[in-house]
Amino acid sequence: MTAAVGTQLISVHPEELRFQFELEKQSFCDLKVVNNTENHVAFKVKTTSPKKYFVRPNTGVIQPWDACVIRVTLQAQREYPPDMQCKDKFLLQSTIVTPNGDVDELPPDTFNKDSGKQIEECKLKVLYVSPSSAVPNTEDEALRSSTRSLDGNSAVQRVKEERDAAIRQKQLLQQELDTLKRRRYRKGNAGFSFTFAIFVGFIGIMVGFLLNLLLSSPTT
Repeated sequence: MTAAVGTQLISVHPEELRFQFELEKQSFCDLKVVNNTENHVAFKVKTTSPKKYFVRPNTGVIQPWDACVIRVTLQAQREYPPDMQCKDKFLLQSTIVTPNGDVDELPPDTFNKDSGKQIEECKLKVLYVSPSSAVPNTEDEALRSSTRSLDGNSAVQRVKEERDAAIRQKQLLQQELDTLKRRRYRKGNAGFSFTFAIFVGFIGIMVGFLLNLLLSSPTT
């Protein structure tokens, strides 16, 4: 259960912690820790300013040839550091542990150099950058671009659905209008026929009355 000669137990990417510094705002940096061996490797993160940073996980066990991501969060600060320079340091310790070991079951002296174990240490610097000069993380930018693309597709889909709904509503209104027109036309025709029948009947009565009057008049 030993690492190859000249091979580091773990490798860390990036090799420094960069935080986009803004007052009253949290900022975070992700570290990818890779196990370069066929052994189980335990790690522990230490910092010179433990109250200033939130590290999760700060301790863990990485499977052979596997990796994990450690998120380091810079708590919201009330003032800028002089010249935006940071003197904080991080130390990442690593050592080989027995297989199937859980992080909660690690012995208290796991990272104690006096125990005789091989303890590797990786020191990480901290850099603060202003929002205007911050270099976006490629993976984060790709994720944001993907999200914007999905949001754009969703917006287009919503516009299409609203357009289709408007077309359906217009068709329904047109159908109702046609129905009303047909009803009015039928009512208009019925009124006309009834009025015409009364008129014809009245003319017939008048003609009959005149004929009767003429026929019943005495001849001279």
